[in-house]
Amino acid sequence: MLTDQEIQLAISQVSKNPDNLHEHPDCVRIAYAWLDAQKKIQSACRQSYPIKHYIEKWAGRYVSESDVEVAAYLHPEIKGKYPNFSISSNLTEPSRSRLISISEAMTQLNYHNSHDPKKYKHHE
Repeated sequence: MLTDQEIQLAISQVSKNPDNLHEHPDCVRIAYAWLDAQKKIQSACRQSYPIKHYIEKWAGRYVSESDVEVAAYLHPEIKGKYPNFSISSNLTEPSRSRLISISEAMTQLNYHNSHDPKKYKHHE
């Protein structure tokens, strides 16, 4: 699990815009967990997806684009810039078990209510 210190250091290195929003370190952990479940490819995916919205609906918690960018920066297998990361366009719905140790997950269920597993090609 990513520590608060690792996340804060990454935020300081990635988020150069003072207006970037980071509500809680768990938002980066949630984004990291979702990205980790995706199949990695060699180059950035050409197809753009509303990644932050997929993550929010899966995890039941608001996540900013900046949180996703920081999570991608921290992930050793993810390359590219939001929203074109080096993940397959055939998205994988992560297992809910990835959220067990993240206390902020499922705290804003209005996001999860619109989660649609059919939007994913694969499921963990």
